[in-house]
Amino acid sequence: MDTKIFNQNGEEVGTVTLPEKIFKAPINKTLLWETVKILLDNQRQGTAKTKTRAEVRGGGKKPWPQKGTGLARHGSIRSPIWRKGGVVFGPKPRDYYKTIPQRKKTKALLSALSAAAQEDRIRVIEDLNFEKPNTKRLKEILKKINLNDVRVLITTDTLNKNLILSVRNIPKINLKRSSDINCYDVLWAEYVLFTRGGLSELEKRCDQNK
Repeated sequence: MDTKIFNQNGEEVGTVTLPEKIFKAPINKTLLWETVKILLDNQRQGTAKTKTRAEVRGGGKKPWPQKGTGLARHGSIRSPIWRKGGVVFGPKPRDYYKTIPQRKKTKALLSALSAAAQEDRIRVIEDLNFEKPNTKRLKEILKKINLNDVRVLITTDTLNKNLILSVRNIPKINLKRSSDINCYDVLWAEYVLFTRGGLSELEKRCDQNK
């Protein structure tokens, strides 16, 4: 499986063969759904809270006598059927965090990358080393590769400070090391742009997590 490779000026300089063990793995949609759900759950703060009738203010006195008024019986204005009363079965602070086995996480990542490769959404660039932060130059490179105004996951072996500063003002760009990406990052992106070093690091990561 081959894909285009570009130099640092955004010019196409040939093709590169993608490792089959990464980009031709079985696509497990059930595993992808399960892993993405856990990854998104782990981002939840879990701080939503409502007050029960025991926690809302007021209501210590019976609103009116039990009998003789012609009105319905009520014992407290904190009852859930009253305006500003307590909430029944409302959310309480909780921890949504779940762990994912490393092998499972890796298989889900390979499924996502294989799907992206089948749809021709993988690109490779030789390197992205900037001597100083240069957002304009990076935008020009992405435009030459036809990756402007689309969601792009840029994957490198190391995070260079100048590259981080160049990327952060461009919308729809996600910059990560290949050791940190997960299946959700790949599914979110319309295209995945690897540096040569990032591709090599991804191979090492997959070999370690077999």
